[in-house]
Amino acid sequence: MNLRNRIEQQVFRLNGLSLNEFDISQPPGDPGLFGPDHVIWQVHGDFPSMLCGGISALMLQMLHPAALAGVWDHSNFRQDMMGRLRRTSQFIAVTTFGNTVDANILIERVKRIHLRVTGIDNAGQPYAASDPHLLTWVHVAETSRFLAAHLRYKNPQLSLAEQDRYYDEAALIAEALGAEKVPKTVQAVEDYLQAMRPELICDERTLEVMQLLINAPAPSWQAKPAMRVMLKAGMGLLPDWAQQQIQQPISPLAQWCVDKEIAVIAGLLRWSIQRGAYARAMTRMGRAAHYR
Repeated sequence: MNLRNRIEQQVFRLNGLSLNEFDISQPPGDPGLFGPDHVIWQVHGDFPSMLCGGISALMLQMLHPAALAGVWDHSNFRQDMMGRLRRTSQFIAVTTFGNTVDANILIERVKRIHLRVTGIDNAGQPYAASDPHLLTWVHVAETSRFLAAHLRYKNPQLSLAEQDRYYDEAALIAEALGAEKVPKTVQAVEDYLQAMRPELICDERTLEVMQLLINAPAPSWQAKPAMRVMLKAGMGLLPDWAQQQIQQPISPLAQWCVDKEIAVIAGLLRWSIQRGAYARAMTRMGRAAHYR
């Protein structure tokens, strides 16, 4: 096996394609929930920036005590962080790039799981994963970090109109899961994040999960240095106020170093990944993958 294939296999151990549950390349011509001309295909189609953004999203999401409690009480993430990463990756890949039937199957599955996730958070407040308010928080924390990563590490020239389109498109999935009042423009997302700040806390649970993330196992010893850099990139993609809240502020010099390292890692990954979700979906649509 050559170097390119070896790296691609390492990547597939990280993402949801390794679960081999859904065939993104079939059936021919089915655009799924979106299609190749949607901005969400551009943003979600770049694995390196999506991985950095996904790490950042987890860090931001866990500042909400109800979101953290749902994972803390109902997930085996402490024993199987890679498994959780793969399942999350699968959901994003299939709802973005999969055919219409598979995307809706996965949305309905997650909705059923959410109905079982209830309890009392660390602040003594009841929570439910199916709560529209909480679903909106999880969605905005995720999509805002995906877009931040895309702008920093893939396409800084993505126009404001295209960024607005991304949020508008991604809201379709959030609303299908039950989210309400989902912000759908760059300005609305920024306003929403500011409005949510009084609900966000960083307590001993938050810091424990941060340490678990920082020490998360890599798929192999060769991938460990790259994972360490991507974790730093994830921290650097957080809003300044969130970096301060989780006690992980990134200095301008440290950020410059991380960005240089990510440029090298991302270039290697993009060269290696030939059969990712975006490429498979483009094959289904009878089109050549076009990486902008």
